[in-house]
Amino acid sequence: MTNLRSYLAAGILPLVLMAGACGSSGGSRVQGETDPRAAISVNNTEPTAPLIPSSTNDTAGWKVVTQLFDGLVTFDAKGRQTLVQAKSITPNQDATQYTIVLRPGLRFSNGEMIKAKTYADSWSFAANAANGQLGASAFSTIEGYDRIQDEHGDPKATLSGLEVVDDLTLKVAMARPDSSFPYKVGDVAFLPLPASAYKDIKAFGNHPVGNGPYRFKSWVPNQGIELERDPSYKGPRKARNGSLEFRDYQSLDAAYADAQAGRLDVLDTVPVSRLKTFRQESALQPLVKPGPAFRSLTVPQALPHFQGREGALRRQALSRAIDRKGIADKVFAGSVVPASDFLAPTITGHAGDITGHEVVDYDPDRARELWKDADAISPWEGTLRIAYSADGTDKDWVDAVLHGYSKVLGIKADANIFPTGKEFNTAVHNRQVNSFFNSGLTSDYPHPEGYLVQGYASSQADGKGLNNGDYKSGEYDAILARAATKVDLDKSMEDYRQAQTVLFKDLPALPLWYRKVSAVAGKQVRDVPFGYMGLPVYNRITKQV
Repeated sequence: MTNLRSYLAAGILPLVLMAGACGSSGGSRVQGETDPRAAISVNNTEPTAPLIPSSTNDTAGWKVVTQLFDGLVTFDAKGRQTLVQAKSITPNQDATQYTIVLRPGLRFSNGEMIKAKTYADSWSFAANAANGQLGASAFSTIEGYDRIQDEHGDPKATLSGLEVVDDLTLKVAMARPDSSFPYKVGDVAFLPLPASAYKDIKAFGNHPVGNGPYRFKSWVPNQGIELERDPSYKGPRKARNGSLEFRDYQSLDAAYADAQAGRLDVLDTVPVSRLKTFRQESALQPLVKPGPAFRSLTVPQALPHFQGREGALRRQALSRAIDRKGIADKVFAGSVVPASDFLAPTITGHAGDITGHEVVDYDPDRARELWKDADAISPWEGTLRIAYSADGTDKDWVDAVLHGYSKVLGIKADANIFPTGKEFNTAVHNRQVNSFFNSGLTSDYPHPEGYLVQGYASSQADGKGLNNGDYKSGEYDAILARAATKVDLDKSMEDYRQAQTVLFKDLPALPLWYRKVSAVAGKQVRDVPFGYMGLPVYNRITKQV
């Protein structure tokens, strides 16, 4: 999977706006009106973990969790921040302390009040290693995090940096400066949990109670999840439809066929096999826009032949042996843009002139030279493999990369295929993938930290975050720590650029491309707005009678 933990935008970018007024809530409606009671069906796969915000690190779970919960902030389609449950988030001068003031009258769908203590309890639970939450590392800069990282410790131990001042005020002391914190609280791991969740967290994850625009209705494993509009919801993301049906598909081609036939309302990812033709499909509405998804090939640090000087040469050779533009044109029909750095183009700080970026240029002759130099240190043996899941959209481009490796470097190259995204994600998390693997980042928040820290910092390695290749560099960490002291994002940009020069030198992952949003909707759907994360703003989707 693409590891993403994301919070859905309240702002919208209308990509399809068809004429017609919204239908009324009662009485008869004429053909062409929108139905506020309509069930909107969208594609999905089986979530890897129960529906607990702080343990959600895959797209399938994110789609659902972000409809069930509201958080402190959200981001619109252009990455601009909007306060949701927070009235204000105020830093001190060096980003070592924050004061959060909540809006009054906040509640979960079961009527429980949401207070500053609600957030303090939720964050401590998520950060405590004894509770086994996959998003725990998101809290690593808060004071007291290190003291609750014993997997066999007290699961009720709390973050000492959280001070509940009163029902609406929470003070957060940082263990070290973290200028990205006002953005980071948009991460799904920071969403609040009701008190009932802690009585049996596993049971809660199978039947969650949230504070978002929808309530949980049902979950049939490997079939789908149903949510219904919560009439008591008072936040900014009120649903314009009656319910959401997340339907599991083993194949995007099967989902596309259902969308063509009018059996599926929205397909958020067009299969590679249809990228050349979907814009001309008469039965569907094409939806295309820039997105924040960065794709890469992760190189696990423990792989044989990929340590030290030999490993550095092989990483450079393999990067230069990838024809990114050719794959973007021939396989993706222009729906991806070859990568020039480790940030998505929608993120402040994205650039194409970082020192060392030449390593992503296609250069077969140089690739062969580098591979030969590595062989002089230790001759290559075996087969180079790339892992991915069969239920995604990756087969065609992986085959193209593998073919390029065989042709340019004269080595054996083959796929390492997992049947489902759930099995693939689990194997990655458990460090059971002994090969290169398909990877990427789509940060929950539009800040360089969401990519550069979450994906490659030492604090995010060893199963504690999204650094699934377990890359560790003291030089890199020190640069990021310096950037974190600068509250002004513009002033931290030079540090983030310097951090990327280290990534281009070490290549913990090989940058591939940035994926555009390529989606479709049925003709029965009136509009499909998209948010910052490049996925539908589901609560805004309407459907005609």
